[in-house]
Amino acid sequence: MPASEAVDLEEAAARMAAGVRDAGALALSMFGRPVRNWTKFESSPVSDADIAVDRLLHERLAKVDTSIAWLSEESVEDPSRLAARYLWIVDPIDGTRAYLAGLPDWSVSVALVENGRPVAACLYAPASEQFFMAIAGRGATCNGAPIAATAGASLENLRIAGPRKLVERLTARKPSFAVIPRMRSLALRLVRVAQGACDVAIAGPNSLDWDLAAADLLVHEARGVLAPVGGGSVIYNRPVLRHGVLIAAGRDRYAAFAEFFGDERLAFS
Repeated sequence: MPASEAVDLEEAAARMAAGVRDAGALALSMFGRPVRNWTKFESSPVSDADIAVDRLLHERLAKVDTSIAWLSEESVEDPSRLAARYLWIVDPIDGTRAYLAGLPDWSVSVALVENGRPVAACLYAPASEQFFMAIAGRGATCNGAPIAATAGASLENLRIAGPRKLVERLTARKPSFAVIPRMRSLALRLVRVAQGACDVAIAGPNSLDWDLAAADLLVHEARGVLAPVGGGSVIYNRPVLRHGVLIAAGRDRYAAFAEFFGDERLAFS
């Protein structure tokens, strides 16, 4: 298939869902057992489980349709992805620290991106048996049931999650905020907004494409927004994969919270 030809989104999404379920089962089979692990880039952990899941997903996705490029946290980057219309963006285990510690807040995260924006996404948290899925324009689900971000624009009694020091500064300004414990999987933290279990979630700076892409579509399809403080969309498959501070919230609440947030973002500059 030529790179410019449209993929069958239904088929690609179904294949992705099956692959992510199998990848989650593989990760779960290794969870809680001794696995070889090491550190990359000075501070980021990786394990044999991450590599095994990455290989499974590459076999099930990238090798089936070579017109869709591949970008994964645990694969060698191929610069040809920049010219691709479609791209798989994969985090084999988002929350590896939690995984290695025997904690449940880790996930398998995969998105199909077209021209810089996700059009299909799966996020699977095997330890809690939650499988999230979204296709652009068709809503978001958890275990097959529709999910939605909380409605309204009020900032009173807001349930908020994000980097600890930032959240502490925000709650000092607004004591009615209720702080939700931070999940080690950034994707799961953001998807709490899509579920309606959290009103606002903040991604600190330096998150990467694979941390965000699947959760991004899930939040948007759940009638929410994931965007920079100043508005706009998060664009994927660029030469620089790193992003700045992002806010996830319901559509009406996003604008109100972004205004309240103000110059807190400068603390990360």
